[in-house]
Amino acid sequence: MEYNLLKKIDDPSDLRQLKQDQLSQVAQELREFIIDVVAAKEGHLGASLGTVELTLALHYVFNTPDDNLIWDVGHQAYGHKIITGRRDDFHTIRQWNGIAGFPKITESVYDTFGAGHSSTSLSAALGMALAAQQDNDRDRQHIAVIGDASIASGMAFEALNHAGVTDANLLIILNDNAIGIDPSVGALKQSLAQSVPTDTTSENTLFHALNIDHHGPVDGHDLHLLIHRLSSLKKQKGIRLLHIQTVKGKGLPAAEQDQVTYHAPGKFDKSTGKREAKPISKFTKYQDVFGLTLLELAKRDQNIMAITPAMPSGSSLHYMMKEFPDRALDVGIAEQHAVTLSAGLALQGKKVFCVIYSTFLQRAYDQLIHDVALQNIPVVFCIDRAGLVGHDGPTHHGVFDIAFLRAIPNLIIAAASDEENLQNLLFTAAQGLEHPIAIRYPRGKGAQENWQQPMKKITIGKGRCLQKGKDIAVLSFGAIKENVDIAIQATKDQANVAHYDLQFAQPLDTGLLDEIFSNYKKLICVEDGSKIGGVGESVQAYAQQKGFTGKIDSLAVPDRFIAQGNREDVQRDAGISVDAIVNKLVQMIDDLA
Repeated sequence: MEYNLLKKIDDPSDLRQLKQDQLSQVAQELREFIIDVVAAKEGHLGASLGTVELTLALHYVFNTPDDNLIWDVGHQAYGHKIITGRRDDFHTIRQWNGIAGFPKITESVYDTFGAGHSSTSLSAALGMALAAQQDNDRDRQHIAVIGDASIASGMAFEALNHAGVTDANLLIILNDNAIGIDPSVGALKQSLAQSVPTDTTSENTLFHALNIDHHGPVDGHDLHLLIHRLSSLKKQKGIRLLHIQTVKGKGLPAAEQDQVTYHAPGKFDKSTGKREAKPISKFTKYQDVFGLTLLELAKRDQNIMAITPAMPSGSSLHYMMKEFPDRALDVGIAEQHAVTLSAGLALQGKKVFCVIYSTFLQRAYDQLIHDVALQNIPVVFCIDRAGLVGHDGPTHHGVFDIAFLRAIPNLIIAAASDEENLQNLLFTAAQGLEHPIAIRYPRGKGAQENWQQPMKKITIGKGRCLQKGKDIAVLSFGAIKENVDIAIQATKDQANVAHYDLQFAQPLDTGLLDEIFSNYKKLICVEDGSKIGGVGESVQAYAQQKGFTGKIDSLAVPDRFIAQGNREDVQRDAGISVDAIVNKLVQMIDDLA
């Protein structure tokens, strides 16, 4: 496709110069452009295909960036990025030194609020609208775009509840496609599904009860209807909501038919939508190791239950959900509820595995402390996507969990160093513990071909020696062990290096540390989490307490946010790549000479 109109749009002011009857061609070109780039470069596809018409209508009707347009999550904002000056850079999306996969306020004046987690748009937009009201700027428009899965989150409800008692100038666009990453769940989803198109204000709805004028639903792919309705709502003031119905993956049949897979399908044939076949790997994703192991444990123990906040396919909980739908529950985008629900189930004798991404567990920190740890309820937190996740970037890097978990009493903190170790940690947790436990593991594949071995119970708080040595000791925590193994192998002709897997950050294996301190004067701690508050700090604090006089270096994520990129890019930037570990080993080896 030649993109005759799209190539002329460098910002929304160019779009607004077009006649309305030209916009359908722009929509076709924009949709094809997204498909062309994502097919080759990968990224989030389905959500942005579903909002092409909405994106054009919003920028055509409203005077962005003077009017504030706030996108929720940001999966659906690719079209927005393309028509706001980033068309020629769009091929770099989610790449190292490229544009971010989510709205980012330092990237464009059109990205009014950064996003990566859901359900933030309403609060942010309401704050902007109230600020404008304080400044007596009542003509500026504030538009928040939020999906049907995101609006069911507690934070969104809190914002709606507040908005309903203000007269701020806020327009909420409810983009209802009946799916987040996985199909939406809950009573609100059922209520929205029963809505019928209307040209008038909808009465007797939740939104109407909250003093929010509720309009629609309308066809979110009827560009001219959208422009008409938005133009009318622009003239109104106060809190109002337009409910639009869209199809996730619109315009690519394969994406419409398999909306879960085509949320982020990887590379595919842009003409057919057929996904590019990846080489068959002899290794297994950690997510599948978790999902298959939990299913096996659930078959053995009917008291095992699992909870996830809207990530059944991403976390591979779908294996258990398929076989035991009443024991594996998706509670929607509701991290706080997921944690406290798990506590309630556990108090009644259930062995609860709360499956949650590291970056999303941040959203339930109070519940983790107040509802679980304070009461010493033995919930098992399975912390997926721990460490640097790659292309999703700083909103999704799971680098803070070690630091924020270490401050919590009663909580056991473990990290899987490989697939078999993850299997054994899950098995240990399933036997029943006296305390809550957090088990962290990374995104992606490991390096073990035959991880499905007979499961063994691990002694809580005990590390292990993986390789003996006499010159330097490397202490790793978690799956960064793989990088350490490679680095030690690369320097084997220069020094005799020992390797220890700490296994637990809390409680620390002080007995093992005492042994290490007595045998080595040069130590390196390596972890894929924040250096501040990390395991390395914990080891150094204990070493100081014991009067250790040797040298301890710590390789961990530095005190800044790491950008998006592939695994090698982000690990190199954070200083925990294989090369970084090799360089540190060589430096210590030189010191030995």
